[in-house]
Amino acid sequence: MDVLPFTELRDRVRRRGIELGAPIRPSFHRLVHVRTGTLEHTVDFTRHTLDAGQWLWVRAGQVLQHSAEGLARAQGTHILWQPGFLPTEPPLDASPLRPEGPHARAVNLALRHLTSQYDDLGSLPLEAHVEVLRHLLAVLLLQLSGVHPPSPSPAAGGDAFHRFHAAVERDFARRHRVADYATDLGYSVRTLTRACAEATGQTAKQYLDARILLEAKRLLVHTDAPSITIGAQLGFMEATDFTKFFRRREGRTPVQFRAQTRGTALY
Repeated sequence: MDVLPFTELRDRVRRRGIELGAPIRPSFHRLVHVRTGTLEHTVDFTRHTLDAGQWLWVRAGQVLQHSAEGLARAQGTHILWQPGFLPTEPPLDASPLRPEGPHARAVNLALRHLTSQYDDLGSLPLEAHVEVLRHLLAVLLLQLSGVHPPSPSPAAGGDAFHRFHAAVERDFARRHRVADYATDLGYSVRTLTRACAEATGQTAKQYLDARILLEAKRLLVHTDAPSITIGAQLGFMEATDFTKFFRRREGRTPVQFRAQTRGTALY
């Protein structure tokens, strides 16, 4: 894991020859805290504005784009860690979080402890140092998870939705029919549709298509692969099938989407 002030992050990006405002798709989690100034982010095509005192968790695999101007002026901290570094990760709200009052003091104290331990590399054997960082990061995330406490009601959608969600994450690039998932999981299509509607407000087909579309957008923005290659990666036998699928749900062709999102500072 890394704990990086914005100044060090800017220097690291420049040393590697990466454009400061270019879209990236990191394989690690990123927790962003703005101390002063304002920083605009776009995460998976949703724009967020972080003001002083706010936090945002960007998950591994999401497409992230900073405002180059904001990153050059704002001050704060980026905490980076690989998936699996923590045994469990509290579910944090996908929108910016702003702790208030005593809660804010507790979060800031957790950040100071984590930063101090990260900087104090030589005081403990390396294995112990890493273990302390693991626990301090877990404390920080637990403190942040209390900003928007989860509902005490049972998980919406139940076991059927959670199994369907896991199967979609594993197989969306090769299976596009809800009936195939229903057969494998031992449910009816109606049961999966009802579970999805309860958990997300979407039908099972809408949920599956949205996941395919999100991955298509990520690949179009973050890679230079031709549209036909991306369609094949996502299980479309013909390029025209991929274009029709994308246009029907996005209102633009894949080529138009790529050109328009890359043609602005923030998409």
